[in-house]
Amino acid sequence: MHKWFHNMRGAGDVITSAPIFRRNLYMAKKVMVAMSGGVDSSVAAALLQEQGYAVCGATLKLFSNEDIGPKRASRACCSLADVADARSVAYKLEFEHFVFNFGDRFREEVVNRFAASYLNGETPNPCIDCNRYIKFDRMLERALLLNMDYIATGHYARVEYDGNTGRYLLKKAKDISKDQTYVLYSMTQEQLKRTLFPLGGLLKNEVRALAEARSLVNAKKPDSQDICFVQDGSYAAFLENVLNVPSSPGNFIDAAGNALGTHRGIIHYTVGQRRGLGLSFDRPKYVIRKDAKSNTVVIGDENELYSTNMTIKDVNLISIEHFTEPMEAAVKTRYSQREASATLYPLEGNQISVRFHTPQRAVTPGQAAVFYNDDIVIGGGTIVL
Repeated sequence: MHKWFHNMRGAGDVITSAPIFRRNLYMAKKVMVAMSGGVDSSVAAALLQEQGYAVCGATLKLFSNEDIGPKRASRACCSLADVADARSVAYKLEFEHFVFNFGDRFREEVVNRFAASYLNGETPNPCIDCNRYIKFDRMLERALLLNMDYIATGHYARVEYDGNTGRYLLKKAKDISKDQTYVLYSMTQEQLKRTLFPLGGLLKNEVRALAEARSLVNAKKPDSQDICFVQDGSYAAFLENVLNVPSSPGNFIDAAGNALGTHRGIIHYTVGQRRGLGLSFDRPKYVIRKDAKSNTVVIGDENELYSTNMTIKDVNLISIEHFTEPMEAAVKTRYSQREASATLYPLEGNQISVRFHTPQRAVTPGQAAVFYNDDIVIGGGTIVL
């Protein structure tokens, strides 16, 4: 019924693969599904198979346990148990399952960028870089090498083709509480053309029910939390203890430049933070901004957290190719925040100036800003001011 697959020409970083199950699917469209071991990607694979696609699964080995310290977070992804869960689903549904080693690329494009951003006084979102450089770049490249027609993931989002503009659109998921378009804004037209999001039209509870109905091993498995390579959500500890990123003490100052005390290093703080400052005041105080050059952290009142303007760099547009005049949009500045009405002004150097109609709290350099027109993603970029 099957044979073991040991080597693949042009795929030297294939670690292992599950048995190959022979089916009469030579006429079907072929899709490689990114399988994290969680319920979402497993249901995505099952649905695509039931829709008539020739499915194979791929789990991405992005790091080893020793790369992130001696103890793993209990709900992070990419563990050996996750690989086993993904393989179990592939075996049950009778399709091939591969494990690809993208560790070097992940360290270079995700982990090192994460560290550099913190050192620069920013607060990055490495999930966006993982999507940009790994899942929809390296994995798609591998899928095409293996003559796949598509890749697919368990993201909650939708892709539609607009015949009027000739562009592929990235649209919000039906389940707004799970919508993940914020972390997908960097996708290109070619990537959208080659990507399937089977869960985009489903609610999370429906996905769980589909998994239970198919007796998938991970039907009740909790969702992964936080950043996959950071243990227990302690970003500063990971930077200091695992990556040996320097964290020199410096001054807390107010907006006028007056010294208020000593901080532990700028990597320990983010804009909007109130707790853990180690300072005593007669009213609540917050981190207003960080300055890497002077190694200072500015502390102020909550009203100082609000701003009406910001600049975005490294812009990627999806629903439009470009724009030359100001345009209205709904703008999201953090994954968990609601969108806010704003006007976008095009700038030179692939940048956009954003002017909010009402002041926004804790706009943070390093985070992404994503622009929407109703449920359609216009595009996005990285906040610099």
